Amino acid sequence: MRRDYNPEEAAAARQEKLDELQARIESAVEDLVTGDDWIKAVAFAAKFRSRSFLNTIAIWVQHQDAFEKGLVPNPEPTHVAGFKQWQTLGRFVQKGQPGYAILAPVTATFVSDNPSSGDWRRLERGEAPKPGEVLSKRLIGVKPAYVWDASQTGGDGAIPVRATPTLLQGQAPEGLWEGIAARLAGLGYELRDVAGAAEINGANGQTNYSTKLVTVRLDMDDAARVKTLAHELGHVLLTSPDNPDASHHRGISEVEAESFAAMVCACYGMDSTGYTVPYVAGWAETVKDKSPLAVMRDTGERVRHTVLAELDHLPSPVIDDGVPPGLVEHNPVSIAPSARREPVTREAVGL
Repeated sequence: MRRDYNPEEAAAARQEKLDELQARIESAVEDLVTGDDWIKAVAFAAKFRSRSFLNTIAIWVQHQDAFEKGLVPNPEPTHVAGFKQWQTLGRFVQKGQPGYAILAPVTATFVSDNPSSGDWRRLERGEAPKPGEVLSKRLIGVKPAYVWDASQTGGDGAIPVRATPTLLQGQAPEGLWEGIAARLAGLGYELRDVAGAAEINGANGQTNYSTKLVTVRLDMDDAARVKTLAHELGHVLLTSPDNPDASHHRGISEVEAESFAAMVCACYGMDSTGYTVPYVAGWAETVKDKSPLAVMRDTGERVRHTVLAELDHLPSPVIDDGVPPGLVEHNPVSIAPSARREPVTREAVGL
């Protein structure tokens, strides 16, 4: 005889799974306190920038576990999607392949006939909005969900592969310097070259917030100059005194700016590991009021959101964002033609 469904027990079971997943993600982030692991995580997050930083770490850790067990052929994922999403691409999850648990948003639809008043009513299941009502889809919680890497699937559906150019040593992606320079100019900053580090207190680059001047050494390879310019843009966007959300701790500011630069570089196929690893590791240890875990966790998501916004101002990245090409995400909410709707995106819920 089938046991009667108990809503309270079901809710408790879901919460237990959610707590386990959150604990696993926290543990994974804690393991990234060394500079080497941190920059690998930042570069990986750049390739999977369609998802939150913590979800990319969850995918990375679980894929590594699957690789060590011989379940997948490569140490890093390529494209990930849900079970039914893969089916829409003509592919299926192979038997015995474990799904990677992530945090997925739980949303509900609210309506209002006067949004400016702040008076919103949640639609019940199956309820249609009234003519003239504005719809807003809002985050009300999170739940465990599962995704699989392309290597865990089979079928006739082909996965398009985007060619990724390999940069020569010292070479920078075409147009990236000009793109970052134009972005700085748009923010009101002047860019100036200096002969060497001696002119800017031994640094590779420097940002003066009061005079709105960014300077970069001339005596470096093109790739190093682009990385440095991206670092200074990170300072302008994340750590400027004019930014009310900026941290005024030097260690956090430097970790944020360098992580921003590393993620931007990774989006264009540039490996900044050699410089960024010791730089991030050294500055993270100077934050006395925060554990390395807290610094890394907070920095990762803040940097990811900033990089995503800045990619709209820069040349198109050469690295995919982790979503299988051709996948169309369907919106499950049915909207009456007479109703207006406020947009909701994955970024809006941060997952």
